[in-house]
Amino acid sequence: MRIRLETLGCRLNTSEMEQLARQLRAAGHEVTDADGPCDVCVLNTCAVTHLAERKSRQLIRRLQQMHPHALLVVTGCYAELAPTQLRTMGVPLVVGNRQKEHLMEIIAQEMGLPQVSPKQPSICSRGLRTRAFVKIQDGCDNACTFCVVRLARGKGRSRPPEEVVQEVQQLVRAGYREVVLSGVHLGAYGHDWGDRLSLFHLVRRLLEETDLARLRLSSLEPWDIIPEFFTLWEDRRLARHLHLPLQSGCDATLRRMARRTTTQSFAQLVAEARAVIPDLAVTTDIMVGFPGESEAEFAESLAFVEAMQFARLHIFRYSPRPGTQAATMPDQVPPAVVTERARKMHILGAKLERSFRRQFVGRTMDVLWETIQRTIQGTRLWSGLTDNYLRVITWSPADLHNVITPTRLIADTDDGLLGEVEYSHPDERALLVSCPRLQENG
Repeated sequence: MRIRLETLGCRLNTSEMEQLARQLRAAGHEVTDADGPCDVCVLNTCAVTHLAERKSRQLIRRLQQMHPHALLVVTGCYAELAPTQLRTMGVPLVVGNRQKEHLMEIIAQEMGLPQVSPKQPSICSRGLRTRAFVKIQDGCDNACTFCVVRLARGKGRSRPPEEVVQEVQQLVRAGYREVVLSGVHLGAYGHDWGDRLSLFHLVRRLLEETDLARLRLSSLEPWDIIPEFFTLWEDRRLARHLHLPLQSGCDATLRRMARRTTTQSFAQLVAEARAVIPDLAVTTDIMVGFPGESEAEFAESLAFVEAMQFARLHIFRYSPRPGTQAATMPDQVPPAVVTERARKMHILGAKLERSFRRQFVGRTMDVLWETIQRTIQGTRLWSGLTDNYLRVITWSPADLHNVITPTRLIADTDDGLLGEVEYSHPDERALLVSCPRLQENG
């Protein structure tokens, strides 16, 4: 069968669809995300905000129009929270998060196909990307008053470490250069079996037992990081990037959110991390317009975010989510005020991101090249990432896909830092042009 996979939202959703794609390919199916003919469409939805829900509905309608004869399967957080609404939209198969791991078997049953469900499918290089997202944890036991994800995902639960190590080893053999560990509450990995050091031990095992070129961690709650955790960065293969969700730079707002941190403890954690990990990129989530957020509280939040000098901001406008405590709180902020605060935070975010980038101009950094942005007269504009999450572009006729090269960063542009690849051998550039897959397959 030809199966189209689409996903919205977080990296966890991406990792789930990548895992499903590997399972489907191992069973002999063709997987695509293109607009051509297909037999099945699978959409992994998001419901973290009302805008995410709207995007999910819009993509559902688009898939219905483009593939009227295909089986449409909708899964994910929106499917978990609003199955009745999806059925009224004409979605024939709605699969909640708790059944998502059995998607391949569910699709096979619906299509009348033999059941083939390999526990750990072989990973082929077809459609190889440079980075693989690996889900190691699901669910959340926090009680943030604004968050609907814990309602959609359930209690925290973790994958066995041996299973994760095996999957990463397979990904390395298939040619992937970077793996991103993901989860709803990644820092709580292993807490469900009573081991608060499980993530520390898993990361150390992956660095010791695999030849992975680069390992990256997705979002970590600040209260989950133990002092010993920073010693892991003694291995330079662990990406110098920490995404620490803050949500607000005002302590009064944080208390109403039921966040288990304060601005003081957050700032201390970031200072400790930067002292140990050189050139560290610290990124964060910021919410504006939370119920009760006064002009003074927003100003306090804005000032704290600027003082922290984040490398990048992910900015969310608060929207009431049914079933959450915040949805019933008094003093809901008017939408126009939320929009204006988001605009101010975006301006600050762009300023901070630019400032972080520019301090690396003139430096040489390793870049993992990912995609071609455009081609002019046979020369391609490549885009890639440093380990500390700097977007870099370079012009090259060589096939740099999935190659890590030392690159001198020479200028800051609207598309990212402009770089010049530094070839270690005079013949290396010619070799990459004539044998473009040599580096990719190791």
